[in-house]
Amino acid sequence: MTRWLNDEEQHAWRTFGLATRLLTDRLERDLLAAADMPPTYYELLVLLSEAPERTMRMSELAHWTNSKPSRISHAINKLEQKGWVRRQHHTGDRRGWLAVLTDDGLDALRVAAPRHTESVREHLIDLLTPEQLRQLADIGQVLLDHLTDRDSR
Repeated sequence: MTRWLNDEEQHAWRTFGLATRLLTDRLERDLLAAADMPPTYYELLVLLSEAPERTMRMSELAHWTNSKPSRISHAINKLEQKGWVRRQHHTGDRRGWLAVLTDDGLDALRVAAPRHTESVREHLIDLLTPEQLRQLADIGQVLLDHLTDRDSR
């Protein structure tokens, strides 16, 4: 038997869904306007910038972005065209490829990051009290734990 949402649950669900969609859309528009960079590219550049030697296996990028390898390959192709990333063979694995963040890619990230951070602050962080921010982190962790556990089954 279906457990329908009561009015309070329905309100929470709809408010959460609409707010997350609007926030994601706003952050994407701001990032595109500020740096001509979609969020997927930004995320890949951040991951590479934090990796040892600014290098990651393509399969790792797919894992950490929850993307299919073909989607990552397409994104890396676009980033290569911009000169922000280069591919190289993984030594010891003939089929494996690495993505390497170039100096130009790091420069592009350095331009985009402050503007993206300002947008995140303006549209999320600075709107919340410290307690609400802790609650948001807790809620996010509960959802991540549940969804990543379910996906691994």
